[in-house]
Amino acid sequence: MPRFLAALLGLVDKFEERGVHVPGEDNGAISPWRDFGWLIAAWLVAVGVFVLLFAFAT
Repeated sequence: MPRFLAALLGLVDKFEERGVHVPGEDNGAISPWRDFGWLIAAWLVAVGVFVLLFAFAT
């Protein structure tokens, strides 16, 4: 389990390296990786768990 957690945190770090929200820059274009990085990472983990659930169920 620690290896999985380290991989997940590495994925989140990649999203955060692309940039974080800076107050005052709200008038720029929306960057999905910057603005929704945590949400995208959580969605990828949820899809992975869903696939593994069905893989182990069969």
